[in-house]
Amino acid sequence: MSACATARATDPTRTKNIHKSPSPPPPPNGRFRIAGADLSASIAVFLIALPLSLGIALATGAPLQAGLVAAAVGGLVAGRLGGSPLQVSGPAAGLTVVTADLIHRYGWRTTCAITVLAGVAQLGLGCLRVARTALAVSPAIVHGMLAGIGVTIAVAQLHIVLGGTPESSVLDNLRALPAQVAGPHPAAVSVGVLTLTLLLLWPRVPGRAGRLLRTVPAALVAVAGATAVASLTGLTVPRVELPSWSSHALAGLPEGPVLGIAAAVLTTTLVCSVQSLLGAVAVDKLVSARPGLTTRVGRSDLDRELLGQGTANVVSGALGGLPVAGVAVRSSANVNAGAVSRNSTLLHGVLVVAAALLMVPLLELIPLAALAALVMSVGIQMVSLHHIRTVTRHREVLVYVVTTLGVVLFGVLQGVILGVAVAVAVAMHRLARTRITHEEKEGAHHIHVRGQLTFLAVPRLSRALHLVPHGTRAVVRLDGSFMDHAAYESLQDWQKTHTAQGGTVELTDRRTGVRDSAHDDGSRPAEGVTTPNGTSTRTGPETDPDADTTSHAGTTAPARPTTPGPDTAPNTPPTACRCRPWTPWRNHHCADPPSARPTTHPADTGTTTGTGTGAGTGTGAETTGTPTDPTAPGTPTTHTPTTPTTPAAPTTPRSPTSEPSSVQQLARGISAFQRDTAPLVRGELARLAREGQRPSQLFLTCADSRLVTSMITSSGPGDLFVVRNVGNLVPPPGRESGDDSVAAAIEYAVEVLKVRSITVCGHSGCGAMQALLNSEPGGARTPLTRWLRHGRPSVARMADEGRPWARLSGRAPADAVEQLCLTNVVQQLEHLRAHESVARALRDGALELHGMYFHVGEAQAYLLAGAGGSEVFDHVEAAERPR
Repeated sequence: MSACATARATDPTRTKNIHKSPSPPPPPNGRFRIAGADLSASIAVFLIALPLSLGIALATGAPLQAGLVAAAVGGLVAGRLGGSPLQVSGPAAGLTVVTADLIHRYGWRTTCAITVLAGVAQLGLGCLRVARTALAVSPAIVHGMLAGIGVTIAVAQLHIVLGGTPESSVLDNLRALPAQVAGPHPAAVSVGVLTLTLLLLWPRVPGRAGRLLRTVPAALVAVAGATAVASLTGLTVPRVELPSWSSHALAGLPEGPVLGIAAAVLTTTLVCSVQSLLGAVAVDKLVSARPGLTTRVGRSDLDRELLGQGTANVVSGALGGLPVAGVAVRSSANVNAGAVSRNSTLLHGVLVVAAALLMVPLLELIPLAALAALVMSVGIQMVSLHHIRTVTRHREVLVYVVTTLGVVLFGVLQGVILGVAVAVAVAMHRLARTRITHEEKEGAHHIHVRGQLTFLAVPRLSRALHLVPHGTRAVVRLDGSFMDHAAYESLQDWQKTHTAQGGTVELTDRRTGVRDSAHDDGSRPAEGVTTPNGTSTRTGPETDPDADTTSHAGTTAPARPTTPGPDTAPNTPPTACRCRPWTPWRNHHCADPPSARPTTHPADTGTTTGTGTGAGTGTGAETTGTPTDPTAPGTPTTHTPTTPTTPAAPTTPRSPTSEPSSVQQLARGISAFQRDTAPLVRGELARLAREGQRPSQLFLTCADSRLVTSMITSSGPGDLFVVRNVGNLVPPPGRESGDDSVAAAIEYAVEVLKVRSITVCGHSGCGAMQALLNSEPGGARTPLTRWLRHGRPSVARMADEGRPWARLSGRAPADAVEQLCLTNVVQQLEHLRAHESVARALRDGALELHGMYFHVGEAQAYLLAGAGGSEVFDHVEAAERPR
C-alpha cells in the first residue's frame, strides 16, 4: 500500500468526513434561504401557470379571478402541506368539464361550496390513509377519463376560437359547430390561429438560439405574442375582464337537491384525488431520473399529499376559487427547471398573488380567443397516442373507448362508472374464458388449455383428460399464467392415476415450450404457471432426469435410477452441465465427467452434492454449493435419503485430464444458448439486425469477470454499448498514442449512436486499484503498468487534503482499496468530461454522466448522487414488483 493511502486512512479529520451526512448543511442562525434553482424554477412555473389558470377559468365559465385564486392557493397551501414537494397544484384541465357542469347546474357560489365539501372529503380520505387505493384504478380508465375530458374541452373552446359561445354539452357543441364554421369571426380566428402556431413552432426552433429561446415557456410566448399582435393591429376581439376584487364572489351555502350535491362532491373528490395522486407518482419518476435530487426530496407521501390537496380545496372554495389538483404540465416544468425543494412551488404561488394584484391592466389586454386556443391545445394533448398504444397492447382498448365515450356523452362520474364496469367484465371474461382441446397425433394425446385454469373450467378439463387412454403418452400444454386450487388438484389427481397405470405425462409451458416429464408421483406443473400456494414453478430442458425430484407440495420424492428420461437427447450424457442463468452455480462445474464419478450413488450415502440446477457429485469446492430444485431456482432443497445403509465411499480425486477442455466448455455453453435462449431472443435480434443498434447509454466498466453488466442493469440486446477495460479507466484526451480505443468508443457512442447517458462503473475488490496502491515509482514498464498510469490521478485525488472523500451513503469505505475504487469513478468522470464530443453533448443538454459502484460480495449497486463537493454514492433500493 502506498504511503499516501496509509496517511490518508489514519487522518482523524477524514474519518469524520466519511460519516458526514450527504444532506446540505442547515443555514446559519436559522435564517430562511432560497436556492437559486428554486427561484428560477418558480419563475418558469409562474409563466406557465398564469395564462393556463385564466384559460381554464374561461373554459369553465367561472369568474377569471377564480383561476388566479386557485393557482395561488395551490402553490401556497398545497405546496406547503402536500406530500409531494415538487408537484405544483392549481386549476387543472381535468377538472374543467366537472366544474363547468356544476356552474351550469347550481351557480358559482354553490360550486364553491361543493369545492369546500370535496376538500373536506379529501381530508377524511387522507386521515383514513387510503391514498394507495386510488392507484388501483385501471390506467385505461384514467387515460380514458382524461381523453374524454380533453375532447369535451377542445370542442367547447373551438367555438370561442371561431368567435362564438360554447354550449353546455358536447353534443350541443357538435350540432352547432357547422353553423359556427360557416360564419366565423375573422379577428378571433386570426388570434386563435396565431396562438396555436406559436405553441406548435416555438419548441421546434432549431440551433443554439432555439435552446435559449425554449427557456421561455411556449404558453407564455403564444399568449403574449397573440396579445401584442391584437393590440398593435387594433383587432376588435373580446378580451379578459377582471372586475374589482371587492366584488369577487365567495362561497355560499349549497343550494340544490341533496343527492345532486352529494354526487357533485363525489365526482369532484374522485377527479381531484386521482389526478393529484397519479401526478405525485409521475413526479417521483421524474425525480428518480435525477439521482442527485432523490436524497434531498425523497418519495412522495401520498396520504399527506391527499391531506394537502384537501386543505387547498377547502381554502380555494372558501375564497371563491376553482377546485385544486396536481397539474402534470406545471409539475414536470418545475422538476425540469431544476427545483430542489418545495420552495419553488411556494414562490410560484407568491408570484401569482403579485400578478393578480399588480398586473391587472396587462392581463386585461389578453384576447379570450388566445386563452381559448391555449386551453384547446391542452385538451387535444390529453388524447394521448402513447396511452392509446399502451392500452391496445394490453388489450384494454374497450375499457378506454367506453370510458372516453361515457365522459363525453354523459359526464365524468358516469363515464368512470361505465369504465369500471367494463374493466370488471373484461377481467371476468379473461378469467372465465378457457378453451380446452384434445387431439391425438404422432402416438401421443395432446391436451391444450388456452386461458386461465380456474374451478369454472374443471368439468371440461376433467372430460378432456379422461379421453386419454390408460398407459399412453400424454402432453398437456398450459397457455395460461394462473391455476387455482381446484384445477391444480384435478390435474394432479389425474396425473398420479395416469402414471400409476403405466402412462407418461408431459406438462408444457406456452412461453418456452419446455417439458416436465413425470414417471412417478413426483410430477410437477409446467413452468410459469402460478399455483395455489403462490409459487411459480419453473422447469425446462435443463432439468436433470437423474436428479432427485421434489414434488410441488414441498415433499421429497424418492431418487430415481440414473437413466436418461424421454426428454434427454440420445447423444447427451446425463452428467452434462445444466446450469440455468441466474441460479446458483460455480463456474459451471455442476457435474463431473464419468471418470471422476464416485462409486456410491448419492441415494446410498444419504447426501446430495453439487451445484446449480443439475444434480451431480464431486470434491473440493465443487461439492460445497447449494443443491437447487429445478422447479424453484435459487431455493435450497433438503433431500431425504432413501436407503442410508452404507457409509460414503471415498471419491476419486480429479486429475487435470478429467477436466473438460476449454473448447468443450465453450461449445457446451453455446449449445445451451442455442437450445434455451436463442428461441426467446431470435425475434428481437432479427429486428436489431434490420434496424441497427440504438443503445440508450454507454456503460464503461471494468473487465472483471464477476461484473455481468446485463444482469446488474436488467438490460437486453441493444440497450447498452459496453466498453470494458482493466480498472474502468478513461484516458484523458491528448495523451501519447496507444490508448485511442476507449476514446474511439466514446466518440462513436456520442457522435454516431447518440447515446443519452454514459455510466462509469467501478466495483469492489478491483485488482487494478490494488495494483495502483502497491505500485512503486520506477518499477518495470510493462503493458499493465503503462495502462494503469491513467489511474494515478485517482490516487492523487484520494491523497489531496483539500478535496472531500468520495464515500458510500450510510457507511465508511471498508479499506483503502474500496476508497480508491470510489475515488476512481469520480476521477474518470472528470476525464470523460474533457473529451470534446462529451463536452459538446453536455453543453447541448443531450447527454448525462453517471457514476456507479457495484459491491460484488453484497450484490448491491450504488449511484453517485452528487458532483463536486458532494461525492456520495447512494444505496439503490430494490424496486417493488409491478402489480
